Amino acid sequence: MSQPMLRLEKISKYFPGIKALDDVHLVLHPGEVHALVGENGAGKSTLVKIITGVYQPTNGKIYYKGEELDFANALEAQKHGIAAIHQEASMFPELSVTENIFMGHHIKHRGRIDWKEMRNHTAALLERMDLNINPSTTVKNLSTAERHMVEIAKALSIDADLVIMDEPTSALSLREIEDLYKIIRQLKDAGKAVLFISHKFDEIFEICDKYTVFRDGKYIGEGPVEKSALDKIITMMVGRSLDQMFPKAEVKITDPILEVKNFTRTGYFKDISFTLRKGEILGFFGLVGAGRTEIMRALFGIDKASSGEVVFKGKQVAIHNPKTAMKLGIVYIPEDRHEQGAIQDMSITHNITLPVIDELSPLGITRKAAEQETVQKYGTLMEIKAASWDVALNTLSGGNQQKVVIAKWLATHPKVLIMDEPTKGIDVATKAAVHRFVSSMAEKGLAVILVSSELPEIEGMSDRIIVMHEGRVTAEYERGQVDSETIIRAATGNLKEQSA
Repeated sequence: MSQPMLRLEKISKYFPGIKALDDVHLVLHPGEVHALVGENGAGKSTLVKIITGVYQPTNGKIYYKGEELDFANALEAQKHGIAAIHQEASMFPELSVTENIFMGHHIKHRGRIDWKEMRNHTAALLERMDLNINPSTTVKNLSTAERHMVEIAKALSIDADLVIMDEPTSALSLREIEDLYKIIRQLKDAGKAVLFISHKFDEIFEICDKYTVFRDGKYIGEGPVEKSALDKIITMMVGRSLDQMFPKAEVKITDPILEVKNFTRTGYFKDISFTLRKGEILGFFGLVGAGRTEIMRALFGIDKASSGEVVFKGKQVAIHNPKTAMKLGIVYIPEDRHEQGAIQDMSITHNITLPVIDELSPLGITRKAAEQETVQKYGTLMEIKAASWDVALNTLSGGNQQKVVIAKWLATHPKVLIMDEPTKGIDVATKAAVHRFVSSMAEKGLAVILVSSELPEIEGMSDRIIVMHEGRVTAEYERGQVDSETIIRAATGNLKEQSA
């Protein structure tokens, strides 16, 4: 075996009252794609920040290319050839693609920035990645997926020897994921080391050579991916066997509560019709860009539909804004919990009670006892783990943040719960907890729309599945009616090939 690209020995990191990492180790070799696996709160993000110089370890040693190093800051780590691509694209939206890619390592000629050379380099990088993006385009005008691909281009621009990818596929379409895999294989063939962090096991088994598992800030174990079973890795992650990832209870589905007829928003979706019944979990599956999120935003009144009807409890309704939807009992948990689902700097208490603040403040003054009672009830129901209800949301793990967003809407006593990618970016144990919650709510008569790009989740939790492709419904199936391949064909617009 070649000399390790990176070797971490007995790394610990302490914060006031918290031991984020406790005596962990990790070894990465050139030409290796190594998965770092663990639940939210396992210490993965802290380790990445130590490797990239954002944090310095409390104890332990870092060896990079055989030399003991201690990066003082992120720029120093970058200069040594270490690049990180984060789950939430960390870019400057008002700057161009070129400016973002070369931020911190501008190309200079005779002491002056050579903009022409940087644009040419950017164009070449984008062409290598098959991206049809103008180097002068302002980043704020790019889609989420395009921003992630530009982040990857930035890593390639410094010719990094160690590339860290943190949930890199969370906003990518199926085709873009395949393009990313090609890039990862190119990096591997060029002798680079890739640290790959993902909650999606199909990705880990597809692209990774080895894995290391962390749990509660501790090193648990490692091994070759091809010789390991999924159940074994999950057990290492959570400390117990997860026999039931999708705990779908048998529920009596009753009367229709929501009917959508010929729903259209020009340029986004067309002629969408479906019925949702009490106690039902209706799954919406499709690839990125299929129009599922756009439908849900229009149903909740965020965006305006061009035409169509919405019937709620037998009466036609006009939902012009979220306030109208909330009064009817329709709530929406958006895909982007960071920007749209909650207020990061606000406390758990204020996030959960925000939608019901009028009820808690009948005379314009918040009734503190009622506020605390509401938070205690729904925070406990969702099993939110926090030091207190008064800590800021941004101090919580991704899984606990998502639980706060769900608790917030539960406090409104909804009749219809729309969940858009509810388990995106959260660990396997928290996913199972969310699934149990969704199933229990359906048992109580709540009607649920579940939008997800993860097919196992859709198949495991849905009573019916609506499949979309390019803004249209291509198929509708009852639970267990068809196999995964058929659903994928419908999502890619290739159902005819199956019958050919």
